[in-house]
Amino acid sequence: MAALLTIAWIYLRIGLIFVGGGYVLIPLLNHIMVEQYRWLTLRQFLDGLALSQLTPGPLAMLATFTGFRAGGIPGALVATIFIFLPCVVLMLIVGRYYDRLKKIDIIGSTLGGLLPAVVGLVAAAAWNLGVSSLSGVKEFLILAVGFALFKWTKITPMVVILGAGLVGLLIN
Repeated sequence: MAALLTIAWIYLRIGLIFVGGGYVLIPLLNHIMVEQYRWLTLRQFLDGLALSQLTPGPLAMLATFTGFRAGGIPGALVATIFIFLPCVVLMLIVGRYYDRLKKIDIIGSTLGGLLPAVVGLVAAAAWNLGVSSLSGVKEFLILAVGFALFKWTKITPMVVILGAGLVGLLIN
């Protein structure tokens, strides 16, 4: 029971700062899941992150995966519910008053100030993941091709991810 309460508390806190998209949270999730609680190894974290890209709500699926590893099926359910709980409550409140809130200058200015910080956090997460998972020429080539395909074509991310997995399988 204590483990489920710990999972609930951790994912409630993560859910409270889930604003701006999940990629902002990658460094925090890595710290909590790998370094602090040791629910996952770094390799498991990176594999879970890669696999979660094939699902809707990728980092929420990573929460479900981690909850399962930490507490079985009950842990998966608790992690999934508690990571979404804050944003559901927030959207219910904000949704009701959105028309009034969007007219307030300070809210627009605040959101405008948050965007550069979010970009910085995503860049830091990309850097940390790259340093820990790119070890050779093959990985850098796959990174470059994947980036180019995603940036300059209409290919969906799922195709790029599956293609990269297939290339990795064939090259190994």
